[in-house]
Amino acid sequence: MKKELTDIEKNRYSRHILLDKVGLEGQEKLNGAKVLVIGAGGLGCPVLQYLTAAGIGTIGVIDFDTVDETNLQRQILFTVNDIGTNKAEAAKNRLKQLNPHININVYPEKLTTKNALHLFSEHDIIVDGTDNFSTRYLVNDACTITEKPLVYGAIYKFEGQVTVFNYKGGPTYRCLFPEPPKAGSVPNCSEIGVIGVLPGLIGTQQANEVIKIVLGIGEPLSGKLLTYNSLDNSFFALNVNRSEEQVQKVLDERANFEDIDYDFFCGITSENNLNEISIDELKELFNSSEDFQIVDVREEWEQPRVEKENVLVAPLHELAQYVAEISKTKKVVVVCQHGIRSAAAIEQLEKEHNFNNLINLQGGAVNW
Repeated sequence: MKKELTDIEKNRYSRHILLDKVGLEGQEKLNGAKVLVIGAGGLGCPVLQYLTAAGIGTIGVIDFDTVDETNLQRQILFTVNDIGTNKAEAAKNRLKQLNPHININVYPEKLTTKNALHLFSEHDIIVDGTDNFSTRYLVNDACTITEKPLVYGAIYKFEGQVTVFNYKGGPTYRCLFPEPPKAGSVPNCSEIGVIGVLPGLIGTQQANEVIKIVLGIGEPLSGKLLTYNSLDNSFFALNVNRSEEQVQKVLDERANFEDIDYDFFCGITSENNLNEISIDELKELFNSSEDFQIVDVREEWEQPRVEKENVLVAPLHELAQYVAEISKTKKVVVVCQHGIRSAAAIEQLEKEHNFNNLINLQGGAVNW
């Protein structure tokens, strides 16, 4: 779909229009495109910035999270003035200053099975800027059902990946990853860290794939997973084949899509739910006379600290060294930043050391 440009817009995009593979017709295609970006975080920020500058006519951005000071190391759309503001809203405020000629639609909410199909059907291309497996599978399945191409990116410490799924009969995310990894086995940025420039490197690659798809130029990364190592500047492309079986599984369940529990599928929740305690309940426990223990499986430097008595700091990767110091006779609350490592610690302690008195801090200490 093309959208006629004004003279002001023609001047703005003149460096695109001069390109023989873009021209005025191509820029009008960009201006007529509708792209939905899932997440305005490390990957979403550079994707949004470059798609806005390129003149994508309608950009949707969905994110329920708020800007935190720890985001500023890599999420380049935000400043200290945005701390506490919804990321999608903050991103729109900055992007409108960059390009007031496009439409930016904000969805300050969580992507769920209830809203995904409608949102996806309203856009031409979906960009995945998420950092958890349950949302990635949800996004993949919604793209498969609505027949939308998915531009995928992922980052881990010093490495990143980018590819295009569900494009013109190409492979989907499930073709590459039929089953999710064991819950807690692959930490996200907030759990393991990430070098600040990496999301920019991968996010700009994602933006490039979107532009190529809209213009119909070059070779989109469909069927190829491009990996990048920032420590040695090496690139590696892995071929990905389409699995009709995996695609059909999704299509067979399309009528039940809104009822699928992706957290359960990825092992984040289970039928035998983890024994958990909320922040408020933990604070009440501190005010009671009950004798209990806190086991903090974060690193020493992570904040905020639980400044109370009976706190054992036992980083997850060293947990085995602290088993003898963890009580088996009284209530033990296991704490991490977001509740992911603590859940993994509980599983390890229960399976390997026969603990049955462990409680997970729901949502982690970040909510303290």
